[in-house]
Amino acid sequence: MTNVRTIRASVEYDGAEFQGFQRQRSVRTVQGVLETAILSATGKDVAVAGAGRTDSGVHARGQVIAFRIACRLEDATLLRALNAHLPPDVAIGELTTTVPEFDPRRDATSRVYEYRIEQRPVRPVINRRRAWHVAQPLDLARMRGAAAQLVGTHDFDAFTAGRQTSTRREIFALEVWREGTKIFIRIAANAFLFRMVRRIVSTLVRAGRKEIDAASVAELLRPAPRAHVRGTAPAHGLTLLRVEYAAPSSRYNQQRIEQAVTA
Repeated sequence: MTNVRTIRASVEYDGAEFQGFQRQRSVRTVQGVLETAILSATGKDVAVAGAGRTDSGVHARGQVIAFRIACRLEDATLLRALNAHLPPDVAIGELTTTVPEFDPRRDATSRVYEYRIEQRPVRPVINRRRAWHVAQPLDLARMRGAAAQLVGTHDFDAFTAGRQTSTRREIFALEVWREGTKIFIRIAANAFLFRMVRRIVSTLVRAGRKEIDAASVAELLRPAPRAHVRGTAPAHGLTLLRVEYAAPSSRYNQQRIEQAVTA
């Protein structure tokens, strides 16, 4: 009899054609596609758990999943079998048998997201599904000043559109920089609320447009009514880069954030 084991895997996907990560009836989701691939490759109907329930249109380079399965295939063979049954917009990068109690969501100590903004005067075509086109030039100094107000442990209720028992989160680092015509916003936190990253990005863009200043951003953490955070950045500019399972720290190592893109 084959023993049941827990599988941990890292997943990359283009979120453009998915209605988010979490399984839903009658729509295409990342979880649904993964579970279908497992069934096709092994004949086993299992439930996949993810580290983050990315929204419709959000991409991932380092989503982490786990599932329990009774399967004779070795890890390397199982990896090849699953990728053979996955569509072109999803791939498993690494797969290993892990400890039985591993939970990709509860065991995570930090998550790193990146948002891309395209600053070209004319809207992009080739990368239109990977960046938010904002033609108006943005003031990076003002964006960084606003970002600095959000680092640390705060009540981010104004930055969510969902209902959570607790809306306190800790942001370890929030960086804003420019490369050519693109602006990158990278954020690391212990966890995120529903649409929290995209509402933070919208707030930073407002700061870059000189609509609000750093002091106004600080006021949003008191917390303020959700209506005071105007707008939510489009989903297609957002990518889940990496999920960390190292010891938590309030002083996030910046090198680890930089390595998230090349890991």
